Amino acid sequence: MNAHRPRTPATERTRRWFMNRSLLLGGAAAVATMTGCSTGSSDATGSASGAAQSGMPSGGPGGAGGMGPGATEVKYADFKGVTTDGKVVDDLFSIHSTGVSTDAVVKAAQAFLDGLSAKVRRASVFDVDDDEWLAWSNVDGYEREGARMGDLTEKQRNLGYALLGAALSADGLTLTRNIMKLNAFLGDYNGGGRQTLTEGHYYFTFMGTPSTTKPWGFQYEGHHLAVNYFVLGDQVVMSPTFMGSEPTSATYNGEKITTFKPETEAGLALLRSLTSAQREKVISADEKGGTNMVAGAGQDNLELAYQGLAAKEFTSAQRQKLLDLVGVYVGYMDDGHAAVKMKEVEDHLDDTYFYWIGETEDSSAFYYRVHSPVVLIEYDAQSPLAYGENAQMGGGGGAPSGQPSGMPSGGPGGGTPTQQHIHTIIRTPNGGDYGVDLLKLHLETDH
Repeated sequence: MNAHRPRTPATERTRRWFMNRSLLLGGAAAVATMTGCSTGSSDATGSASGAAQSGMPSGGPGGAGGMGPGATEVKYADFKGVTTDGKVVDDLFSIHSTGVSTDAVVKAAQAFLDGLSAKVRRASVFDVDDDEWLAWSNVDGYEREGARMGDLTEKQRNLGYALLGAALSADGLTLTRNIMKLNAFLGDYNGGGRQTLTEGHYYFTFMGTPSTTKPWGFQYEGHHLAVNYFVLGDQVVMSPTFMGSEPTSATYNGEKITTFKPETEAGLALLRSLTSAQREKVISADEKGGTNMVAGAGQDNLELAYQGLAAKEFTSAQRQKLLDLVGVYVGYMDDGHAAVKMKEVEDHLDDTYFYWIGETEDSSAFYYRVHSPVVLIEYDAQSPLAYGENAQMGGGGGAPSGQPSGMPSGGPGGGTPTQQHIHTIIRTPNGGDYGVDLLKLHLETDH
């Protein structure tokens, strides 16, 4: 086992989060947060058996769509991944050469680790099959392990950004940085959360040792952001990757930032290419809720049946728009490995389903899902929590009396969903997340 300071179990982190949160909120709001229930919640997930059905738009760990491991925490040894019925589809993934080098990301990871102090490095490195993989959250105040960017020197931070630059595409890196900047904007706007609502409250952890031959990976996470990056030889799995923001558009330090426009436009483009008859199968009769995401943090063994319409019923032009949509999310990773993943998606295109909840105008708050044996994508425009006229936790001069300032994630659900609060996630179903299936194959064949 790698030497590092004792890891705080995710369940203990969740317990602390709830205790602190309940003391701050008090009354009915605390009950809603503690139980994962609130007035005005809606169950728009249909077939998501096993998913937490809560009205919390972005609540405590274990809330709607999973905001942290919490009670739904899965141990690495018990991981099976997202399935349609609890049974993993076999023989979807294999160990093979992609022809796309991982040398750059290995060198960048090693350089970052070498630049850390011995103490921080010990606290940041775990075994390649450690439960820490699954202990991520998009909640700002969640207790995390590893190297915190805000505690590093400028040189160390730059090495961290160099690692992200090697692992991600230019678009992926830009979105990552913009999410961090908008997190800091939210802290300034909301008047609190000076420790968590900053550009610095994002953490690196490493599973295994960077290598061009042996399995390893890293995780980069914080509020509205979690990148899980597994490497085996020249194969890469970059899922689950969660990206979100509130707000999604603002001016920060003189820079106009807009996020999730490609994700929004590509979803609308595909939907609008469908015929009326096809739309009837794709668009749910359910009303858009404050949150509809079901495959977020803590939902690693989610059972989720296919919904909507399969691409085998699409025209060639519609199939291309579906690939364009998937390509936006897959395109967060470096271009070479994104192309490898897109080929995998294309191989299962007939069995790829498209599903939609909500209105369909340019400015509408909607939810959509792309789901196949090898990819699961969710886009969810959610209720405001800390930004905008209907914010649940204050904003524009501080939190309401009696509520904690600077804690955008955790209040009871409510308010009209808006494109100024968007959550997205991309997963690899059937055991692919965190490279688990590849690691199992590696251990079976090489050991």
